[in-house]
Amino acid sequence: MNTKEKFVVTINRELGSGGRTVGEKVAAKLGVSFYDKAVIKSLTAKYHLSTEAIENLKGLKHDWWSDFKRTLGMGLAMGNPVEYYIPVAGDEPYLLTADDVFETECEILKGIAAEESCVIAGRLGFFLMKDHPNHISVLIQAPKDYRIARVMEKQGLSREEAEKAIDKVDKLRENYVKHYADTSRYDARNYDLVINSAGKTEDEIASLILSYMQE
Repeated sequence: MNTKEKFVVTINRELGSGGRTVGEKVAAKLGVSFYDKAVIKSLTAKYHLSTEAIENLKGLKHDWWSDFKRTLGMGLAMGNPVEYYIPVAGDEPYLLTADDVFETECEILKGIAAEESCVIAGRLGFFLMKDHPNHISVLIQAPKDYRIARVMEKQGLSREEAEKAIDKVDKLRENYVKHYADTSRYDARNYDLVINSAGKTEDEIASLILSYMQE
């Protein structure tokens, strides 16, 4: 990977593996932005972004994501007030179907990757960026007992509650990947690097990813 040019690191991870925190650490060490479900969904909801709205933004400026990010002050100084708010009739919340949300998130992520280097956690990044010329894809997983213990500690849950939460999220994420990418999130062929996080600190895992990038 050439870090002197625009690059994308995508991280898929199992709940309780520490993958999200690792992604943040990798982004911080590389000096680039980190994006995950929370960031993308907040953009979609707050600014009523839809595939149609994004196409309109693209028509206004070729570097629409860069300008949009600047107005939001994401990693840069705040500029002019946000001018990309897309009003809807009665100013009611814009309700999107699951497919609409997926397509909107895809457009946002592709816009991000076209304008800047970044780290993306989840959101089918490994699939969406598979043709990106400067991209590596990482899967971070761990044995279930390790994941249960971590979720118990992080979220203050009982063992039974933590196991139920993990099983539910695993099923939802696998169904999501199968539906939209027609593959399994556990298929190692989808990734350049697969890491077992058990017995490793988040900093150690981040260093493994950075070392792989340098190779």
